[in-house]
Amino acid sequence: MNAHFIFFTFLHHRHPSLAHYDSREWDWIRGALSTVDRDYGIFNTIFHDLTCAHVVHHLISTIPHYHTVEATEAIKPILGDYYKYDDTPILKAFWREIKECIFVEPDEGAEDSGVYWFRR
Repeated sequence: MNAHFIFFTFLHHRHPSLAHYDSREWDWIRGALSTVDRDYGIFNTIFHDLTCAHVVHHLISTIPHYHTVEATEAIKPILGDYYKYDDTPILKAFWREIKECIFVEPDEGAEDSGVYWFRR
């Protein structure tokens, strides 16, 4: 069971489109939005939709699991481009993330910005 949670957590917090922040730029909302929703198929049901509704879990951690999918659909239009979703098949996404998301570097052209991106 623990291996599943490590696997899911890794994939929720690793994606080339996710920024990382140091103390100059980090705030609660940026930290909460530094995750990506993914479709895990049958595992969505097994893990009470935390797998496919992870963004809303970060924003409203006290929301009951049986409302997370509904809440996710409600916040998508509000978040717009800030909502991250990746429909890449899970094993393919895992392989991509371990190959491409090795470490973070400062934002290009703004090394002192406090914003970092995954690099290979």
